[in-house]
Amino acid sequence: MVVIGCLASSAVLLFHSCPSLGSAVAVGAAWVLALGLISPPLVAQPAEPDRSGRDTGEPDEGTDADDSERVYDDKGRAIDRPKTPPPKQRITPPKPLSYVAPRYPDDAKKAGTEGHVILKLTIDRQGKVIGAVIHTPGGHGFDVAALEAAWDLTFAPARLADGTPFKAIIKYRYEFVLPKPERREPELPAFGVLRGQVLIRGAEEPLAGAELEVVASGAPATLVTTDAAGEFRLPDLTPGGYQVTITATGYEVLAVVETVERGGELIATYRLNPELTGAVLEVFVEGDKPPREVTRRTLEQREIARIPGTSGDALRSVQSLPGVARARGLSGALVVRGSAPFDTQTFIDGVYVPLIYHFGALSSVVPTELLSKIDFYPGNFSARYGRAMGGIVDAGIRSPRSDGYHGLVQLDLIDARLMLEGPIPLLDDWTFAAAGRRSHLDAWLGPVLESAGASVTVAPRYYDYQFIIERKWANEARFRTEFFGSDDGLELLVNQPSPGEPAMTGDVGMSMVWQRLVLVHEQQLTDRDHLEAQVALGHESIGIGFGALFLDLEAFSIFGRAEHSHRLAKSAQLNLGLDVLVSTVSWEARLPAPNRPGEPANQPWSTTNFLTVDQRLSVLQPAAYIEAELTPISRWRIVPGFRLDYSGGHDQFDPNPRVNTRFDILEGFPRTTAKAGVGFYSQPPQPHQAQEPMGTEGIRSNRTVHYGLGVEQTLTRQIEASLEGFYKQLDDLVIEEPTDSGSFIEYSNRASGNVVGAELLIKYKPDERFFGWVAYTLSRAVQQNGPDEPEVHMRWDQTHNLIVLGSLRLGHGWEFGARFRLVTGNLVDPNVCNAADQQCDPARINALYHAASGAYTPIRFGSDNSERLPLFHQLDIRIDKAWQFAAWKLSTYLDVQNVYNNQNVEGISYDFRYSARVYAT
Repeated sequence: MVVIGCLASSAVLLFHSCPSLGSAVAVGAAWVLALGLISPPLVAQPAEPDRSGRDTGEPDEGTDADDSERVYDDKGRAIDRPKTPPPKQRITPPKPLSYVAPRYPDDAKKAGTEGHVILKLTIDRQGKVIGAVIHTPGGHGFDVAALEAAWDLTFAPARLADGTPFKAIIKYRYEFVLPKPERREPELPAFGVLRGQVLIRGAEEPLAGAELEVVASGAPATLVTTDAAGEFRLPDLTPGGYQVTITATGYEVLAVVETVERGGELIATYRLNPELTGAVLEVFVEGDKPPREVTRRTLEQREIARIPGTSGDALRSVQSLPGVARARGLSGALVVRGSAPFDTQTFIDGVYVPLIYHFGALSSVVPTELLSKIDFYPGNFSARYGRAMGGIVDAGIRSPRSDGYHGLVQLDLIDARLMLEGPIPLLDDWTFAAAGRRSHLDAWLGPVLESAGASVTVAPRYYDYQFIIERKWANEARFRTEFFGSDDGLELLVNQPSPGEPAMTGDVGMSMVWQRLVLVHEQQLTDRDHLEAQVALGHESIGIGFGALFLDLEAFSIFGRAEHSHRLAKSAQLNLGLDVLVSTVSWEARLPAPNRPGEPANQPWSTTNFLTVDQRLSVLQPAAYIEAELTPISRWRIVPGFRLDYSGGHDQFDPNPRVNTRFDILEGFPRTTAKAGVGFYSQPPQPHQAQEPMGTEGIRSNRTVHYGLGVEQTLTRQIEASLEGFYKQLDDLVIEEPTDSGSFIEYSNRASGNVVGAELLIKYKPDERFFGWVAYTLSRAVQQNGPDEPEVHMRWDQTHNLIVLGSLRLGHGWEFGARFRLVTGNLVDPNVCNAADQQCDPARINALYHAASGAYTPIRFGSDNSERLPLFHQLDIRIDKAWQFAAWKLSTYLDVQNVYNNQNVEGISYDFRYSARVYAT
């Protein structure tokens, strides 16, 4: 697929919006031209399989319903073969709703080997395959291929005479037959053949599962379904005219008339239009593995692309989920359940990265088109993850496409990017993907501010890049190499320093550069064993300069992770893993010295002493974990785990036991699920906090205990609700305190705190016309910096956070979406009291004059985080219009953020004497 984008006027191409402070409007257009070079794969043919699913008595949870045999023909029609006398009560055995073709093993194909495998499948009350074992092996790699395909089969569940569904065990036969050359028998009359492929119009993607009904005048209809490559074949058609009707869920019906000639073969390509134009150009079918955590939030592709205010950026959509507080304007910080941003870890393909958003949170560091999944865990995450007290965000990069070369070019007012993927020439089974992006705000925003006479000239810019090569083997093995990184820079030229900070002049610069080189190997070793291993090399560089102040940091890291999963039994799996981080860090800085006891806080830099730091640090943080996934009964899942972390910086072992559980109170529809979890989590102190000369000897890891209790309820086929309460007990929190001399700072574990709250999510799952949800988070986060210190709100505490969003397809390519947010204001440390407060004393002395520098030193009013800013509320809307043409697609949109231009408060500004204050918006 090739996607070509152009900029028209102030257009934003594809699904990108142009956010800004106040009210922002972006209009976009994209021209999509799709080409596909598709080679049909060799697929094992469906057999007339043995399948049984009839009980000899009353069914129950423990009954093996393997007392009858059922045969299916190639049209899906069932023929029962009772193996025992008829049961006492009539039942309806499971009926297949789909056929999943297994992969034909390469070695068997090359050797010309054929065979079959008979499986025993356990079908639950919803028709899902919950167990699969080999009954009659076939060897030659057929067993693994059959088991892999069987898990994606779906059935209509077995039912009693009164319609009650029950669990059943059936035999299912997969036949592995190589295509035979057709022989035309001379004594048979000549027939014609109709074959071809069904594609998604515009995307030029094969459409699997489309149904073709072929009818000749006066003859019964012939039905055929497209395979995984979207292909079909109808042999032995009587010559003449045929009405061909093609249907597929979510696509417009296509009806054509074809003529089949005697002895001829008609090859046709049909393209179906989506019923209502959406943003999904790629189709992924993925089975959800049961979660190892209490709560995992998942968004579908269409939701990601259409949430107003996110520009269609997958990682930015996380900020609209329960448990994620609103970050300060353009900061891009992830604040999860009251924890500080650095308490939440972010990963790409399981490898830690320092940032997932560019400066200003205009976009994430990995394009949406390269992502296969985003796992977000707000708390009680499994033993696989550690070194974090907040939450986890893990974004997975998908495999490059192998069905031809596909590209994308995008240009908008914020940045430009390109992507190319496909097979590697001359290398069988190897594929690649390459992508890059560069912002161009610095090309036009700086000159605009300069011409306007602004006192500050801003020139932000960012890059990101990704390169992936991958090979897949027939034995469920995969090897891939990834190289990705990000480069952000921001330069401010201050022409007129503030009267309150006369030293703040000249260039102010910030940069953040990081890269990761990742090697991944994944393999299904046996039917019961799976191995995943990865090693990554990392580099990070941070530079900050404010006049005479600076910070330069560089780090080199090695990350290693391996996990071996072994299925002990149908209801038990054991996961063993290693997680290692080795790093060296060097940093130099000239920073303001901490305040001495009794000195006022928040002094201007013109009145402050400075510290010079030059430090080399080493980090060794290995960890091992073990986790079991237990299913004592079909409705109950328990995941106990234990993780042992070691931190060499302060020579400490941190044992972290955890357990999560889910129980289906009501199975089937409507489903009611209770969930709970408790776990210990540790986060080591930063290297400079634990190692000399800046660190404090004897400092310990931050500790927290997560408690979670909730319920999930299916209300209708489309609406589901989730309510969860959480509590986090925080202990041994690392805080900094000035030494008596004031020349250095020291660290201690004297602080403690807790976070308590609840999350509500009512979600309407995407259908042909609508998706949306209501997310509400209620929380309270407090901290105490010592046994005798007062309890204060944490900096990131937000009591209420309400998000209401939805998107409606209006027809004819039109779609309208809106998002409304209502959030409690952030906390600040005021230097001047609020005149609207009855306790405010207008005669209070708010600052001290420093004659040597001519600056005023503020005297803070109140305790830490003692004032809350006004309520935040904002409405964003998005309007899309799309036109679908034969081989390309044109899309435009209008994205307006902060529609009614509410002046949301982000902080407090003071005059240089601190005699008055105004809200900064």
